[in-house]
Amino acid sequence: MRALITGAADGLGRALGEAVVARGGSLVALDRDEARLAALGEGVDAVTADLTDTAALDGLGDDLGRRGPYDLIVMNAGINTTGPFEAVPIADQSAVIAVNLTAPMALTAALLRHDAIAAGGALVFVSSLSRFVSYPGAASYVASKHGIAVFAKSLRRPLAKQQIRVLTVFPGPLDTGHAERHAPPGPGRMRRMAPEVAATAILAAASRRSGEFVPGAGPHMLAALARLAPGTATAIMRRLVFQKLNGTD
Repeated sequence: MRALITGAADGLGRALGEAVVARGGSLVALDRDEARLAALGEGVDAVTADLTDTAALDGLGDDLGRRGPYDLIVMNAGINTTGPFEAVPIADQSAVIAVNLTAPMALTAALLRHDAIAAGGALVFVSSLSRFVSYPGAASYVASKHGIAVFAKSLRRPLAKQQIRVLTVFPGPLDTGHAERHAPPGPGRMRRMAPEVAATAILAAASRRSGEFVPGAGPHMLAALARLAPGTATAIMRRLVFQKLNGTD
């Protein structure tokens, strides 16, 4: 198996990449952190790129396309910014949209132009549980994760004709540095899923299905609650996240 994973230097992306290599696959790993990419090992094809540089996406996509074809592609790279929407600088909001939405759309287009996704392969987009339960205080992040989920859905039927599976995953809180930066401190960390556990579940789902997938029983139940009672879910998230992040709890 040959895989391409974006945001592969840390967190879920790193866990996915390590799992691919452990299973004997070859890996193209993309991230902006060159040093941490190098730590993945000599056998990894490391690509250093800053996905906020939207002007460079066409060239980057062509480069990635030439390194294919891939049996698995995971558009995992993501960043966040938190705080009252009106107080977050537009540059920070634009960066979130660029990395979480514009980049995976542009790179997917390039990979399709290059026929770089093997028949029988899987194209995976990492959205967020916030697609269902909301994330008060992270409006741009939620918008980007909604957008990528809808984009993935639009690809599912046409790519099925090319025997390419399209899977959107909606992880809940993970025990990563990203979560540490954008979640309130406290005992909630103990309830976060280990990225290695999420990676194993995602790879298993990607190997057999298209559609949508929420890893973990707890996040799956929260997503179901949000569908049944969206107002209640938003109120809970506001109390658990936004008010604590802003010191109003």
